[in-house]
Amino acid sequence: MNMQVSNVIAPPAPRSLEETGLSIVVMRDLLLKTIFRMNLEQVSQMSRALALPVAVTQELVDLARSQKLLEATGTLHATASKEMGYQLTDAGKARALDALSQSEYYGAMPVPLEMYREQVKRQSIRNIQITRQQLTQAMGHLILPDSLLDHLGPAVSAGRSILMYGPPGNGKSSISNGIRDAIGDKIYVPRAVEYAGQVITVYDPIVHTAAEVVEEDPTSLRRTSARFDQRYVLCERPTVITGGELTLDMLDLTYNPTARTYTASLQMKATGGVFIIDDLGRQSEPPQKIVNRWIVPLEENRDILALQSGEKFEVPFDTLVIFSTNFHPNEIFDKAALRRIFFKIKIDGPDQEMFLKIFAMVAKKKKMPLDEKALLHLLKVKYPTINNEYANYQPQFLIDQMIAICNFEGIPYQMTPELIDRAWANMFVRDEKIVH
Repeated sequence: MNMQVSNVIAPPAPRSLEETGLSIVVMRDLLLKTIFRMNLEQVSQMSRALALPVAVTQELVDLARSQKLLEATGTLHATASKEMGYQLTDAGKARALDALSQSEYYGAMPVPLEMYREQVKRQSIRNIQITRQQLTQAMGHLILPDSLLDHLGPAVSAGRSILMYGPPGNGKSSISNGIRDAIGDKIYVPRAVEYAGQVITVYDPIVHTAAEVVEEDPTSLRRTSARFDQRYVLCERPTVITGGELTLDMLDLTYNPTARTYTASLQMKATGGVFIIDDLGRQSEPPQKIVNRWIVPLEENRDILALQSGEKFEVPFDTLVIFSTNFHPNEIFDKAALRRIFFKIKIDGPDQEMFLKIFAMVAKKKKMPLDEKALLHLLKVKYPTINNEYANYQPQFLIDQMIAICNFEGIPYQMTPELIDRAWANMFVRDEKIVH
């Protein structure tokens, strides 16, 4: 399997303990904790759990044996290579319990923050060049004016930050998702990162979609040397989408006081990918405050996180941030914040001609015959009541409503002024006082 996936250089597998970049004590304690928690006996099992090559794992096992923390059980396991079994000595168990009391983290070896920084550079979202064709294909289900793609293309290729604003229901969220689909290559996400002896878990199956990687038989003699560092997971570029639920503490490390372990912040998980803040202005925190939190990351490509001890450290910030709002930017931001958002793109409602185009396309897709009388009624009678303000979501909404009515009435799909009236009544809520 070619390890160069879409021009991203894979992190090479460490060939010795030294090449992992971690201190011997950190690795030894992780080995002991993992054996203790997972009840492992064979080096091949340990190698898989620690995400290290077998030879490097063996080196670690030999070291723990020399310190009388591990001993051979004398049993050979009936695998192809007749593996030796190992177990913790009493001193090893005591050391494992002591290490677990400091942090419950066990399993995959972390990647030192310095090495992680290097990998982020190799697979930066800023290295991506998107063509008009890729963007058009990813947005295929949307009818967008060419002028919008003229603005969007360079914004996505710059990999910086984009503010999309405009009236609701015109596809800002769909466009954000289309951008994500257009990027479409893969990167290496660390299972965990180590800084100052603290382990921060990064890989999150909810945010990251692991790519298929061919499993190799660990016992076969001919192993391909091209395998990448297993402390990483090959994933699609991540996308984090947040809406009204976003709070500022989601952008900090999460500390679990019981297990004494850290989990990466939301935007650290989005590194190398896209972070979409939908519905800006609907969060409990004021939008200005949310944008202020992003100012340093957006300007300096680095984010500052804090450990429980209060110690602050820098992590790379390599994310395309998309803010999307129904408010006018001047209502929710000051000039300084606006200056820091690289691209500002207005997503407007369609004009009448564009509206009809979308309406006809949706009708065709849903097998709803068009009717001239019904369309004239819609355009000449209904839309004037809302100042002829068209929105991209309306054609689908109206047609789905008419389909639902036809299904209920047991009549073939059709469009009539009367059906338009019934569908329209569900699109808006009448302004009226409800007596409680």
